[in-house]
Amino acid sequence: MSKMTPYLVFNGETREAVELYAKAFNAKNVVISTFGEMPPNPEHPIPKEAKDLVMHAFIELENSKMMFSDTFPGSPQVTKGDNITLAYTSDNEQELRTIFELFANGGSVTMPLQETFWSKCYGQVTDKFGIAWQLSHELE
Repeated sequence: MSKMTPYLVFNGETREAVELYAKAFNAKNVVISTFGEMPPNPEHPIPKEAKDLVMHAFIELENSKMMFSDTFPGSPQVTKGDNITLAYTSDNEQELRTIFELFANGGSVTMPLQETFWSKCYGQVTDKFGIAWQLSHELE
């Protein structure tokens, strides 16, 4: 099974945006996780200014989801209007790898496919048309 989800990125305003959209759409479930809540990694310590920023959030609507995050300190800031990516999740890892390779051809890889603490296979790529994608193996 696979699904596509809009993913909105903000420069430190994610919590406020999530609260607004959750209220506007009468969200059934709201989850907010900060960078400070991530499992510690001594090789990549979280800067103090990032601890309260939103690493990942989502709201569940009737039949869909919206996802959100803040930019990490030191990363390029997003421009309002250009801060939406498409998040594609699938339980088929090979499908994700094929899609990633297709989009990387003529596009640019932001984050190679790799295992993360939230996904067996996750990566970010911008296709040749300038559309930013997040591809993720959906864990049960």
